Amino acid sequence: MSPLAPQSSDTIIEITDEALAQLVTLRDEEPEKERLGLRLEVLAAPGEEFKYDLSFEIVTQAAFSDEVRTINGLKVIIPLQSYEHINGAVLDFSDRQGLIIRNPNKPPAAVIEGLVTDDETSAAVEAVIATDINPSLAAHGGFVTFVGHDGEGIAYLTMGGGCHGCSMSKMTMLEGVQTTLVEQVPAIAKVRDITDHATGSNPYYS
Repeated sequence: MSPLAPQSSDTIIEITDEALAQLVTLRDEEPEKERLGLRLEVLAAPGEEFKYDLSFEIVTQAAFSDEVRTINGLKVIIPLQSYEHINGAVLDFSDRQGLIIRNPNKPPAAVIEGLVTDDETSAAVEAVIATDINPSLAAHGGFVTFVGHDGEGIAYLTMGGGCHGCSMSKMTMLEGVQTTLVEQVPAIAKVRDITDHATGSNPYYS
């Protein structure tokens, strides 16, 4: 499904003062700095963590469909297909981590052949994740996404955000998420984490 066209008044992404100062410094080191804007593209593949591509581009060379905003004097170019994945995010900077994107949006769920996603059990799992599990994981900047269940008691999930790639993520999944789902959804007896944690780039360590 194609993303909805944003309104021209939408902020799309917030840039903190710290991030803005860093970006302006980087931009000013480039040739033709007066003509440059920050291009921010989100690469989103089903079942995978978002990947971000930040680069400087001459604003007049942006595609017709790209959204261009001026945020505190900095031109920001966002491809239309990235809009729904980045809308409402915050671009920040810290000396320890560098540029950081805090994004409330979630990647599209993975699709696995043979899993059930549209029955009462699926609805019950989704409800528990939305009301109990993800609010708890949000304290660590993480979340889980329901992929489906196999009809034999196993729910398949992926983990994202701070949980993705975290050394504690397996324990979090088995002890927290599984316990909650098994207690609240009678048809579920076990949880299987199908996240590729080797690709986690922003783990949270408590």
